This record gives sequence, C-alpha cells and structure tokens, in this order.
Amino acid sequence: QVQLVESGGGLVQAGGSLRLSCTTSGRTFRNYAVGWFRQAPGKEREAVAAINWSGGSTYYADSVKGRYAISRDNANDTVYLQMNSLKPEDTAVYYCASRDGGAWYGAEQYYGYWGQGTQVTVSP
Repeated sequence: QVQLVESGGGLVQAGGSLRLSCTTSGRTFRNYAVGWFRQAPGKEREAVAAINWSGGSTYYADSVKGRYAISRDNANDTVYLQMNSLKPEDTAVYYCASRDGGAWYGAEQYYGYWGQGTQVTVSP
C-alpha cells in the first residue's frame, strides 16, 4: 500500500519561511512525478507546485512563483517544498501527491496517491 506523509508545517509570521517534506512508503518516488497542493478554508484544493521524476522540470502556480521551490531527493525518496516570503493568504492544509507517470501535471485529477496533509498557518 502506497502511503505519503507530509511534515514541516506549522505557524510562521508573514515574511517567514517553512520547508515541507513528503516521504513515501510502499512505492518509491523516483520514477514518478510529485505535486504539492493546498486547500484553504472554504476554498477548493489547488495545485501549488509539481516536479517530474528526475527533477528536471517543474511547475508553479502563479501565486507562488518566485517564492516557493520544489525539489526532490530520489536517493532518499523525499520531495521538498521550500516556501519563502510567506503571506497570510498562503495559509492552508498542504498535501503532497504522486502519480503513475514521470511527467508533472498541475491538476489533482492526475494524481492517485495522496498524503493526509500538513497545516501551514501564516500570521500577519
């Protein structure tokens, strides 16, 4: 059974940084694309960033470009989301997800494996 586990969330002041990690068990990440998504209260879940199997291609939502960076360590089956210059509107539950394919997609319907999420709260 494939399981994804996010970590690294928490409370941070506006302008601060956090790094989220996503690890997997039951199936290696190294051949598959991984995405980060978030869902704020009362809003639909949205794609934030995604990375292809090798790390050579990435996607960012316009709202996080220049502030977030997605990366992966295939040797350790971990995908990271570095979040800088955080804003209160970044507050959400952040999820990582993987898919059965090496290319990234910026939409959740392409991802079949999901973590439980980690809360990120940015105070003004």
